[in-house]
Amino acid sequence: MAIPDFQSVMRPLMEFLADGKEHSLRESIEHLAAHFRLTADEQRILLPSGRQELFKNRVAWAKTHLRMAGLIVPAARGIFQITQRGQALLKAHAGAIDLRVLKRQPGYAEARDRRRDDTNDPPVDAATEQSRTPEELMEQAFEALRESLAREILSKLKASSPAFFERIVVELLVRMGYGGSRKDAGEALGKAGDEGIDGIIKEDRLGLDTIYIQAKRWEQTVGRPEIQKFAGALQGFRARKGIFITTATFSKEASDYASRIDSRIVLIDGNRLCSLMIDHGVGVTGVATYAVQRIDNDYFSEETA
Repeated sequence: MAIPDFQSVMRPLMEFLADGKEHSLRESIEHLAAHFRLTADEQRILLPSGRQELFKNRVAWAKTHLRMAGLIVPAARGIFQITQRGQALLKAHAGAIDLRVLKRQPGYAEARDRRRDDTNDPPVDAATEQSRTPEELMEQAFEALRESLAREILSKLKASSPAFFERIVVELLVRMGYGGSRKDAGEALGKAGDEGIDGIIKEDRLGLDTIYIQAKRWEQTVGRPEIQKFAGALQGFRARKGIFITTATFSKEASDYASRIDSRIVLIDGNRLCSLMIDHGVGVTGVATYAVQRIDNDYFSEETA
């Protein structure tokens, strides 16, 4: 089953709290996961940042909006319960409880506006339309910017000279921890130049193993014959590891072949190459940094005598 959006969580969450007892967020998540029949794998799906489970994030935001509407209240640290207004709404309103319903609750609009001013949350209408949490909207925008940047990088790579492309490969591999110094990597790469090998680089700074490299600034799909040629070159050098880097893509036959042979060959296509360059800061520069902060519950907990 698809993971429900945070608005779809609201009514089931309130129904769980309808017993009037105090409940924790963990209890609520476990109950709602069972209610929506989510598998263990679905519950483990993370936001793109990998910092939080997607379903947990949506339940937490449903709770936040219900609290702003005065339908639930915190009872203790990490504990909350339904209010009389929440009980009354459940009885009077049989349909879904979503942001349109919450907007009719006294004080919700003001609380929402205060939070938006403090945290730069998206407007209510945008959240209503997309049913995504603020973290999801931010990460969606981040991913869109990243994809646009990757496309621009790939275009630049395809238009670069072979020598410049080689320098980019050197820079990336060094940033990733291969090849020792840039001088060592630069001397190694481009020296072979025959038998299907474009370069040789140390696997680590101590040179405990060697990796052979093939770099292709291509437009067309790289097929199995090219990988077979590279694998044969590795055998000629009695090498066990190789990296095949291209600005193009690999055919299914090429990928299947690389996965079956004894030599360990890593295939890096254009999209992955651009992603690695972004991750390791090669050919890109930072424009802006946004710090997303979260409440520190430990700070606000009062010690009792």
